[in-house]
Amino acid sequence: MALTRPGVAWLLLGLVLAGGALVGTQYPRTLLDWQPALASAEPWRAFSAAFVHLSTRHLLANLLGCVVVTAFGLIARVPWWIALAWLLAWPLGHVLLWFQPALQHYAGLSGVLHGGAAAAALYVALRGEGHERLIGWGVLAGVAVKLWREAPWRGPVQAVAGWDIPIAPIAHATGVAAALLCAGMALWVTRAWSHTAHGRDDE
Repeated sequence: MALTRPGVAWLLLGLVLAGGALVGTQYPRTLLDWQPALASAEPWRAFSAAFVHLSTRHLLANLLGCVVVTAFGLIARVPWWIALAWLLAWPLGHVLLWFQPALQHYAGLSGVLHGGAAAAALYVALRGEGHERLIGWGVLAGVAVKLWREAPWRGPVQAVAGWDIPIAPIAHATGVAAALLCAGMALWVTRAWSHTAHGRDDE
């Protein structure tokens, strides 16, 4: 089955994210963005928030980020179950924004993309071969440093030089947390399944 080939499911998810972001420009932001007050009644916002952007620069930067994260997963040949973990982390990362109730609106791909980079890097760090593992750990370290420098605990949004919109670093942190949780579970499940299957083969 094509989707089970390494990198294929990852590529498809990257295309969905990029395509959704382009389509999302045709709709009012408030119809799709994350709003904690509406999340329970309108749960689709946990997905659709990724498709809304606050400016053309915001959209273009996230589309570029989507290309980079998708290419990383393709080069790393991540399996379908890591792509599934990324898919599950997508809405979970937005739901975790409830921990910052002062953030009344959130829109953009950046939280999901940070999560994708972390999920792929964790797979490479733990399942890669030779120097590939060093690359995986290096990417994870880079993500950790970036999150620390962004200091999401300072408040719901921050003004950052060079950006024409306020940035919500908390979304980067929740995106990474959700992705590491989902990818870690996927790695554990597949490892346990592999040990069980090999055990049966040895009998």
